[in-house]
Amino acid sequence: MSAFAALLVRDLRLAGRGGADALTLVLFFVMVGAVTPFAVGPDRVLLARLAPGIVWIAAFLSLLLGLDRLFRADEDDGTLLLLRQAALPLEAVVFAKLLAHWLLTALPLLVASPLLAILLSMDMDVWARTALALLLGTPALAAFGAVGAAVTVGLRRGGLLGPVLMLPLSVPVLIFGAGAIAPGSGDAALLFLAALSLVSVAFCPFAAALALRVGSE
Repeated sequence: MSAFAALLVRDLRLAGRGGADALTLVLFFVMVGAVTPFAVGPDRVLLARLAPGIVWIAAFLSLLLGLDRLFRADEDDGTLLLLRQAALPLEAVVFAKLLAHWLLTALPLLVASPLLAILLSMDMDVWARTALALLLGTPALAAFGAVGAAVTVGLRRGGLLGPVLMLPLSVPVLIFGAGAIAPGSGDAALLFLAALSLVSVAFCPFAAALALRVGSE
């Protein structure tokens, strides 16, 4: 097994031992959709119109819940210091942790999306576009979150600053993500989501690795 695969499996196993974290993300994601009808009323037409924005707000906030754990635990127990000195480049380490983070946070949201679609009165076509938009857009949110977590990992209250740094970068993803789900939308928003994810996943590991190196000095 390669060092990259071993690191990925390690992070997945560690997260599997604390399986309540993934369940918390899913419950939070669904709860946002569950309480929305009480706030805006039982109007099915209005709920269907607001559904794209609600889905992406719920996904964004759910991903924030697991953001602080991306590097914090490894920093606290000294593992991150060892990883900085390993033969595997730090950029590859960050990418492995980013991939594990996406598998543990975004994929459970995709699995729970049918329930949220029922709560928000979505039809099958809209739900299918919702799942596709989340699949294409959440890698960008995870990549931006990795940069925010790397910048703040050495700060005592970095868990509060990370989401603030992540929010401006995530706004385009939220805009195109909601636009991709909106009724009558074309494929342009989906293509922009895919492009944002490809670019962010390609460059954010280098930015996060640089932040980790600077933070260790």
